[in-house]
Amino acid sequence: MAKLVSKVYGEALFELAVEEEKVDVFVEEMEGIKAVLAENPEFSRLMNHPKVLKEEKVSVLENVFKGRICDELTGFLTLIVTKDRYGELDGILDYFLAEIKKFKGIGVATVTTATTLLDEQKIRIEQKLLETTSYEKMEMNYAEDKELIGGMVIRIGDRVVDSSVRTKLNELTRQLIGIQLS
Repeated sequence: MAKLVSKVYGEALFELAVEEEKVDVFVEEMEGIKAVLAENPEFSRLMNHPKVLKEEKVSVLENVFKGRICDELTGFLTLIVTKDRYGELDGILDYFLAEIKKFKGIGVATVTTATTLLDEQKIRIEQKLLETTSYEKMEMNYAEDKELIGGMVIRIGDRVVDSSVRTKLNELTRQLIGIQLS
């Protein structure tokens, strides 16, 4: 259910941003909102508190954000509060930002390797991903996992390319077990 709520509201926000031709403004302000909320967990507790009236929550929201962000986003946040969806705000914002990245042709890749990559290796991987995908730009995230032994695992969205030594050894083990059983 939470994913559906995030999708519905995130999609509506995305369509509003495109329709109003304020994609960059919305992205910048939404990232600012996320940062403010992350720094102030008490604000979220207040907005989620069941004993605080919606009217009071809306008043607090307007006091905090009105004049600091565009009116469309203030109205959107007010809508979220009045519909009792404030608890889904992180998911909504994440969905919105993901849609914006798709819209702008930005791919998000996570590359996991057994060892730290050199800067030249990172550049080559990014260039190869740009050549082999339809993305115009890549947002690269790197992680290390010693258990891979070697090779790498690349995740873009729900697609995974696993060329790790660990996976190859596991496949070889399964094949050998299959041969012994035959």
